[in-house]
Amino acid sequence: MQEELLSNKVAEFEETMKDMYLIFKVDDQLYGIEIKYVIEIIGLLPITYVPNQEEYVKGIINLRGKIIPVIDARMRLSKPQKEYNERTCVIVISIDDFLAGIIVDHVSEVAVINKDQISPLPPTYEKIDERFFRGVANLNERLVLIIDCETFVKPDRINL
Repeated sequence: MQEELLSNKVAEFEETMKDMYLIFKVDDQLYGIEIKYVIEIIGLLPITYVPNQEEYVKGIINLRGKIIPVIDARMRLSKPQKEYNERTCVIVISIDDFLAGIIVDHVSEVAVINKDQISPLPPTYEKIDERFFRGVANLNERLVLIIDCETFVKPDRINL
């Protein structure tokens, strides 16, 4: 009986969260990731550099005893580097028990974006790496690039 009740509550929670996205900024562009991946948002912690990683992998942090890689969203998105400030934060995410942190300029909001609000990206220059993006959403007259969290955060080349 309790297992069934718990199962129903988990299903209700997943249904509530399915169209929710965490919106964050890098430069003046808004990006969104599905809230189901987000564990928490933390301030910047001391980062330990790990050699022989991709440039966008800034290193590792110790989050309450768990060692997790940290990816700089600016660098991953081929944006110019910028000094971190008081609004810079780390979005801690989990994908199939793989924990990682994403450094972003700042978190903006949590928003509901239905699937029918997400359009495919228009054809772009070959230089743009579209595999990171699931599409673009119009959120209150602002365009939000929807990130495919799995390809953005879980590259094959993180050797930790």
